[in-house]
Amino acid sequence: MYASILNVTFDCTDAKAQAMFWAAVTGWTAHERDATPGHVEYAVVPSSPGTPTLYFTTVPEPKRAKNRIHLDLVPPGDDQQAELARLAGLGARVLDSQPPGMSWIILADPEGNEFCLEG
Repeated sequence: MYASILNVTFDCTDAKAQAMFWAAVTGWTAHERDATPGHVEYAVVPSSPGTPTLYFTTVPEPKRAKNRIHLDLVPPGDDQQAELARLAGLGARVLDSQPPGMSWIILADPEGNEFCLEG
């Protein structure tokens, strides 16, 4: 027997805004979760069973450094530029640290969490 991944969890200053962003990115559904009083948590639940949920929890401290783990996205229909424009419209921004000659684009979500858009 092996463990299964249940959630990929993001610490956030605004869990609701982050959940809404990632729900729009993925097309999944965002749900507020019961948490301790004064603590907001959201889950972005995939439509296919067995896929880990994206979980967003509010923390008091801001992000301070580059993520040690990130998500890689594949654009629908392999149209990287159209998906880049859509993600930018949702609030993502392209980061300046693009390696030369790479097929992916490094972006950040509204709170600065890095992710890649494959080409």
